[in-house]
Amino acid sequence: MHAAKECGFLITLEEHTVIGGLGEAVCSLVSEKYPVRVHRIGIQDQFGHSGNAKELLEEFGLTTPHIIEAVRKMK
Repeated sequence: MHAAKECGFLITLEEHTVIGGLGEAVCSLVSEKYPVRVHRIGIQDQFGHSGNAKELLEEFGLTTPHIIEAVRKMK
């Protein structure tokens, strides 16, 4: 909750689907205690697939530049 109060928004990052994941758990908690905007970075509603780890992280927006851009958009 401290981060939510201090920043006014939260970003979650997970290497799997955002549905039913960490982001949803965070949203559930903060909506009850301290409602703030939450941006969930992860695999959107689609089936996962195999491939080179670096390429998959890029494809699903799980790289440093993508995360930085998400933070900038939330401010």
